[in-house]
Amino acid sequence: MIKMLKENPPKESEVERVFRLIKGWILDCEIRPGAYVSELQLARLCKSSRTPVREACNRLSEGNWIERIPRRGYLVPPISARDIVEIYEYRALLEGFAAERAARLAGREEIEALENLAARERDPKKSLRDLLALNEEFHLAVAKIARNRRIADQLGEILEYVRRLDLLSIERDHAAVTHEEVVAALVARAPARAKRAMVVHVECSRDRMLKIFGG
Repeated sequence: MIKMLKENPPKESEVERVFRLIKGWILDCEIRPGAYVSELQLARLCKSSRTPVREACNRLSEGNWIERIPRRGYLVPPISARDIVEIYEYRALLEGFAAERAARLAGREEIEALENLAARERDPKKSLRDLLALNEEFHLAVAKIARNRRIADQLGEILEYVRRLDLLSIERDHAAVTHEEVVAALVARAPARAKRAMVVHVECSRDRMLKIFGG
């Protein structure tokens, strides 16, 4: 019986499917910050009925991805300077701790994998979207090396918000904040230096986002 369950996982429910679609559109900026959408519009886009849409939107509102506006439907909240500051303050706490632990715990192969990611970021042939994906992969890899599942899970959630900021930011600014200092500190097995390098990296990213969106 257990074997059958492993080979035949339960199918995705309609609410799960609609939730995944709408969240994906928000993350990919196909539904942009500041946009209003109605249940009827979303039902048509998802090729579903309004009940699964309503349930999915209730879940999305719990994650602050959308807000219900009476008689208008749902609003994807605009990006504010306060949002940016709070997101990056949280990142600095999580990732500074993760980098410090990673400097102590990383194996040789893990360090080499991070060096490889950093090298791929320097490839001039990479598209901007590819670079954003590599950036996210790098940060999640450091969190994984820290051997703390809760931190890795929390960082995965916060990086979803960052992914949307990144996609919007490259429409206005093609600059990138690289990871050389973080990698150098990890290679040197210097925990305090790694923590500081990661915090500085996150703060530089925050300042770039504030410059783009804070005005």
